[in-house]
Amino acid sequence: MKKKRRFKSGEIPTSSMADIAFLLLIFFLVTTTIDTDKGLGIVLPPPGDVEIEIKKKNISNCLINSQGKVLLDEEPVPIDQINRVIKKRIAENPLLIVSVKAHKKTAYRDYIRVIDQLKIANATRISIANSN
Repeated sequence: MKKKRRFKSGEIPTSSMADIAFLLLIFFLVTTTIDTDKGLGIVLPPPGDVEIEIKKKNISNCLINSQGKVLLDEEPVPIDQINRVIKKRIAENPLLIVSVKAHKKTAYRDYIRVIDQLKIANATRISIANSN
């Protein structure tokens, strides 16, 4: 008569599982890098209540409506052409200040595209106007 063999079921030692899980958690927390949102790289002037009178010929108004359409001194301009127009105007008037005003429902993406176009045009004097 043959003897039945009894197999012992293999058991996984669980006594140190909590320690291993804790060490893995600490390892991933320490080695993971979190990207921080850079935002717009704009240097703001120091706070103050000084109001400076600026001649109208030195101001270029850039209006962005809620659909992302741009008016540059009351002329419609495609967003990708803003840098060309502003470069030309800055060459003619180095004291030019670009006043950007966006509708309150303007998409953030459109606003950023306009600011990027102004940066490409080397416009260093940008005024961000409040939209009421």
